[in-house]
Amino acid sequence: MDKITYNRIKVALAEKGISNKALAEALEVSEDTVSTWCVQRKQPSWENLYAIADFLEMDVRALLVPNKKSPTKDFKF
Repeated sequence: MDKITYNRIKVALAEKGISNKALAEALEVSEDTVSTWCVQRKQPSWENLYAIADFLEMDVRALLVPNKKSPTKDFKF
């Protein structure tokens, strides 16, 4: 079974013109940590996910959408 990930951090950073480094500094984590979130090798904790949403000034739900390869018909907030 394929793993389904719900993570739009990389897209949100790009849309807002914010670097991984800026997010890392704001959350007091390493740039490597942010990179692993952006390439979906690891998912951020719920605490960090809310901190990311706050930093990006967006609703946390906007970061929790299926990627293009994932089925969307059953996804609900």
